[in-house]
Amino acid sequence: MAGSRRPGRNFLFVPGPTNIPERVQRAMLVPSEDHRSSAFPELTLPLFQETKKVFKSREGQIFLFPSTGTGAWEAALTNTLSPGDRVLAPRYGQFSTLWIDLARRVGLDVEVQEEEWGCGADPARIEEALRADREHRIKAVLVVHNETTTGVTSDIGAVRKAMDAANHPAMLYVDGVSSIGSIDFRAEEWRVDCAITGSQKGLMLPAGLGIVCVSQRALEAAKTAECRRVYFDFNDQAKANATGYFPYTPSVPMLYGLREALRCVEDEGLEAIFARHRRLADGTRAAVKAWGLTLCAKEPKWHSNTVSAVMVPEGINGADVIDIAYRRYNLALGAGLSLVAGKLFRIGHIGDLNELMLLGALAGVEMAMQDAGIRITPGSGVAAATEHFRNTREG
Repeated sequence: MAGSRRPGRNFLFVPGPTNIPERVQRAMLVPSEDHRSSAFPELTLPLFQETKKVFKSREGQIFLFPSTGTGAWEAALTNTLSPGDRVLAPRYGQFSTLWIDLARRVGLDVEVQEEEWGCGADPARIEEALRADREHRIKAVLVVHNETTTGVTSDIGAVRKAMDAANHPAMLYVDGVSSIGSIDFRAEEWRVDCAITGSQKGLMLPAGLGIVCVSQRALEAAKTAECRRVYFDFNDQAKANATGYFPYTPSVPMLYGLREALRCVEDEGLEAIFARHRRLADGTRAAVKAWGLTLCAKEPKWHSNTVSAVMVPEGINGADVIDIAYRRYNLALGAGLSLVAGKLFRIGHIGDLNELMLLGALAGVEMAMQDAGIRITPGSGVAAATEHFRNTREG
């Protein structure tokens, strides 16, 4: 009689949560401790400084909330804005849609710029909207840096230039949940007022930490912001964080994990991490081309280096590919969401992974696609990715 055991490891290739390095897992295996002891700040105070490095920020202030990225969204909005404030938000995927919904539900007036799914934020349209806002009613611009629904990365540097060209005082808020720590992000250079991420993607941790890097300008705005907040109050956090504590019980194992994850980043080097993600993404894109398929991203300028959203042929349900991959081959792929449900599947190539891990996943994708009725040449994608990796390897 066949058992239910599935030998080998699950191949986790969703765009988050990502693989957790063994050294990070070990670092989190700690006994419970007193989070109000005199020794606790030895763990926490360096974290507030070291975490800034992945944002490329020097002057920003880090807040670590026991939450996901959604909690970090809510913290950023409610601490720096007031009910009725207008914000400008391009919409081009499920996660920009959810941020817009959250903003409305906390009482903000959201001006939505609709973009085709498969494209990203349009700096020219943002500039146009800000120029038209002569009374400066728009208080903030909300942009999702890496929209995992469609595998699209927006140009935040170009958005900042557009805002400067419009000579508009709006603050800039960026969702970097699936980019920070994996794709180049420059909070200081781009003058991002609230940069938001979660622990379960580029930081290679379990879900559970919502992280916000806040500019001095946004901290000043927080002094007069009137949106109601309790759990996510920056002021409560800042008072306790100053001496290495929190206003309520933190997730202590997550803090130990964050310390080790930041050491992983330091050991590899942030720029080397960005280059690795670009190389793995290029290999995946080579595979998709060899299969004769296309990405959801409409142009190369939108290509994400952390996730590839692969369109399936007419008459094929992308959910079938995902289900077959999981049930037959122990391979987890990302589903199509909202407007693109059933039209694609997503290959996450983010976090702690290398070429051989990705090649194994691409082989599994090929088997699942064939089982689902997609006609491809067996081995074509794996061969294309392999050739790319061999031709671009260092040393």
